[in-house]
Amino acid sequence: MTVHTDTDAPPLTAEAFRSVFRHHAAGVAVVTAHAGRPAGFTATSLSSVAAAPPTLSFSMSTASSSWPVFREASHVGVHILAESQRDLAATFAAGGPDRFAAPTRWRRGPHGVPVLDGVLAWLVCRVEAAVPAGEHRLIVARALTVEPPSGGRPLLYHDRAYARLSEG
Repeated sequence: MTVHTDTDAPPLTAEAFRSVFRHHAAGVAVVTAHAGRPAGFTATSLSSVAAAPPTLSFSMSTASSSWPVFREASHVGVHILAESQRDLAATFAAGGPDRFAAPTRWRRGPHGVPVLDGVLAWLVCRVEAAVPAGEHRLIVARALTVEPPSGGRPLLYHDRAYARLSEG
């Protein structure tokens, strides 16, 4: 086994760091909020933190056009996407056009949070903390309401592309 010290390791670049995480498959979610207007973004950083109390986390860039809404929002919606929802993931990952315009189907849910129709499952959560992490914020939120899973398989993200679970 080779042991490296800080002095003999090359500096870690952002590209090298990203290349490592391209090998990590992640579930795909859309996170929404409302504070004066609806906003949302595609997240692969969603993580379960604790079951009791039900707590989750995700990160978002403060450079995102959605950040001003999320900075003010007290509640968020977290939507787990189905493998057939690549277009919805791409809509919320892209900047520019209104993400909530047709063909996106949504309604105002608990606490005024935009809730997307047809997803595998959704939760409405109260924001507990927004922890600075570089140019991002790590959002910690407590789940309050859930629309249980409807069945189906999740959409995944791996090596810069949407993917699906194999059958075997």
